Amino acid sequence: MDISQVDVDGGHLAVEVRGSGPLVVCSPAMGDERDAFGPLADRLAAAGYRVALTDLRGHGDSDIGFADYGDTATAADLIAVIEALGGGPAVIAGASLSAAAAIIAAGTRPDLVTGLVLLGPFARNGNAVMGALLRGLLARPWGPAVWRGYSASLWPGLGEDARVRATHLSRRLARPGRWAAFVRTTRADHSVVAPFLPRVRARTLVVMGAADPDWKDPAAEAEWLAGELSAQVLVVPGVGHAPMLEAPDAVAPAVLHFLGEARDAARWS
Repeated sequence: MDISQVDVDGGHLAVEVRGSGPLVVCSPAMGDERDAFGPLADRLAAAGYRVALTDLRGHGDSDIGFADYGDTATAADLIAVIEALGGGPAVIAGASLSAAAAIIAAGTRPDLVTGLVLLGPFARNGNAVMGALLRGLLARPWGPAVWRGYSASLWPGLGEDARVRATHLSRRLARPGRWAAFVRTTRADHSVVAPFLPRVRARTLVVMGAADPDWKDPAAEAEWLAGELSAQVLVVPGVGHAPMLEAPDAVAPAVLHFLGEARDAARWS
């Protein structure tokens, strides 16, 4: 395991690199950490890819105290990680908020991004009322308990382990200074993604859990985004917001097939 700190915008991001070969940069959902990609990363590394797992600003082992959080800031971080690891081209695998950031990064720097894997993507805002209610509750003293209960519902494919993971991540977010960074991240406005959708030229795979509780109709949301990006779609039954963690044996073959196509099309190495 090779963990380093990449300089970004006045702070540092924790980046863990596994394997060697063409670069795949993996960035997790808001409130989650880089190990959400661990099972997928192991399979990609074994297949001959260099996989960089990142922690978001204020999350995991990355710094706190940034001026900005959210989609645009995360997109800049993804670009910085690719440049720090050799300059690409790379495939970005982004989950949830990081999927929005991946789209922005691909639209901003098409020379660096040859492919996108978007998992449980938030490429536009969801239920505005529910989002505002959740953000309000998280800002209260009982915010960590609220997040622990909510996040346990996000990963039905983990079974009882979902509660264990929710408890662990909530404790990590409650470390000094980190909860404030997390709350700022929850205020991300995904409407900033829209202008970048027509700019994306990278090959794209959308992976959605059929039981993702963040969407009323997860499959329909996946199809909408696929239409915007001319993307391939994989809908995984029985899993929620982190399909790469909940069902790696179903997700990894599809991702490897997609990476092979991207590699052949772009002479990516």
